[in-house]
Amino acid sequence: MWSSSLLLCLLLQNGTTPLVQDLLARIEALEKRVAELEQEKKSAPAVPAPAATPQAATPQVFPPSAGAHQGGGGAVPQDAGVPEYPSLHINGFADVNFSGSDQRGTHSGFNEGQFALHFVSALSPKVNFFGEISLTARPDAGLGPPGAPAAPGFNAEVERSIVRFDQSDRFKVSFGRYHTPINWWNTAYHHGQWLQTTVSRPEMIQFGGSFLPVHFVGALVEGSVPAGSLNLNYNVGLGNGRSSTLSRAGDAGDVDNNRAWLANLSVRPDKLYGLQIGGAVYHDKLNLTSGQNFKEWISSGHIVWNRENPEIIAEFSNVTHKDYSGIVATANSQAFYIQSGYRLPFNARVWKPYYRYEYIHIPRSDVPFRNVPNLSGSVVGMRYDLSEFAALKFEYRRQRRAPGEPSVNVGFLQTSFTF
Repeated sequence: MWSSSLLLCLLLQNGTTPLVQDLLARIEALEKRVAELEQEKKSAPAVPAPAATPQAATPQVFPPSAGAHQGGGGAVPQDAGVPEYPSLHINGFADVNFSGSDQRGTHSGFNEGQFALHFVSALSPKVNFFGEISLTARPDAGLGPPGAPAAPGFNAEVERSIVRFDQSDRFKVSFGRYHTPINWWNTAYHHGQWLQTTVSRPEMIQFGGSFLPVHFVGALVEGSVPAGSLNLNYNVGLGNGRSSTLSRAGDAGDVDNNRAWLANLSVRPDKLYGLQIGGAVYHDKLNLTSGQNFKEWISSGHIVWNRENPEIIAEFSNVTHKDYSGIVATANSQAFYIQSGYRLPFNARVWKPYYRYEYIHIPRSDVPFRNVPNLSGSVVGMRYDLSEFAALKFEYRRQRRAPGEPSVNVGFLQTSFTF
């Protein structure tokens, strides 16, 4: 603030003498009021600071009631760091393919691969849900018998729907629709071609195939036990067996009163990181559409070195069918594959060549597998990772279905990704 004497000099120089008295009076009144306020502030007693109050305990927040809207829970106020239930996360997978073959009756071209969504939701600290839905293009889209609705463009399928209670790492109980833990590939690689190195799965465990039961509806107990440094993993399951169509699970109920059961054991030694050795057994009663009934025993084993340098996967399965009536001879069908891959160390490690040999043998006496084809063939390819979430795969297959038949050559180009 300017002083009154300085302001007076300026006003006099400007010849504004009649206005000086009034302005000086106003300035003096303002300065007097400021001095009074400063004096009151100095003489006022100090106000003590409020006593510290104990921090309120964080209120316990419960998940929404059973009647709340699905996917809700946001209406309940939450403190930072307090989990909210249910907590839903969604991941997606898709692929687009181009293929060409020298087999008669086939056409080269593009096709829309499988579109899959994974749903993961924590329902409580120890209860979780996992779901998987796939959409697969139909070759008969738009067709149908006269007067009937045309076939849709895609088949929608609930691939997995599992609710699991985790008591601990050693003991977990779940109910729902699973990928049957009958071999390693079926539980390691799910729908979503981006997950696996190759363009497609081995034929012995193909989706829609009949050699092994890909899906299983029932209950599963699983866990991991340290067992020294071996890290023993187990699965024990009880549920519906195959339907009368062997490629389908008993989704709507079992076809008889005999439950299927399975057991799976594997070890993962600490000293050999990436190595897994294990086996499984499965038992069911088959009820064919022809009215014949068979006991089915499946035994399988695997050795996996699950690393990028190298990747080695080897699996074998034997399927035994025994006729209940004893009229048809007992039959044993076998299948195996060996796959290897190696991620090249140069160019940011984005190139991964791979090779797989697979074999399926079905004897003529195996009545339940009379429509399952034999196979002997090789797969060689190269995977190129476009990013952390997308890949290109170049693959060549040479397969033969039966001795004496000509081999079929097929080329594939696939782009697969997750989002």
